[in-house]
Amino acid sequence: MARVRRTRAGRNGAGHHRFGARRRFRRLYGESPLQLLLLLASFALCAYAGIRLLKGDWLFILLWFVGAAVLHDLVLVPLYALGDRAVRSVLRPRGAVPRTAVHHVRVPAAVSLLLLLVYWPLVLRTSRRTYEADTRLTIDVFLGRWLLITAALFALSAVWLVIRLWRPPPSDAGSGAGPGELVSDSQT
Repeated sequence: MARVRRTRAGRNGAGHHRFGARRRFRRLYGESPLQLLLLLASFALCAYAGIRLLKGDWLFILLWFVGAAVLHDLVLVPLYALGDRAVRSVLRPRGAVPRTAVHHVRVPAAVSLLLLLVYWPLVLRTSRRTYEADTRLTIDVFLGRWLLITAALFALSAVWLVIRLWRPPPSDAGSGAGPGELVSDSQT
């Protein structure tokens, strides 16, 4: 005997095809159709803004963008990796610091470099004439402020690391080191 399959939509099975198509779409695309619609809308908005902003000088901006991507990938990423490896090699032989101590150098360095990237012309005083003419403010304060913020970030991170190291381990600590416990070279 053949059984008739009932669906949520009723006896005719019209709702079954709708849910099946949504499942197939999710299986093929990986997300819901709404996510794809929002993604396409954001691409359209970016394209509109790009067309409006790049009116007239699009070739120079395109060359600058490609050059920045190549510079980042071929020069800066190897420098990041080399600096990270140097920090890890300095911190690893010491048994008194946890393995996660490298993050106490990574985070303030990343924030400091991001601030330098954003305020590069002001920190290095390359746009003195235009900045001072437009704002009537001096440009001489930016280097000192950036250095002060960088020092404060590293000092705050060092204080946080010391607090983590001096914090007593949890009383119910099992095997292995917790977030604040010390890790010796034999455990790594």
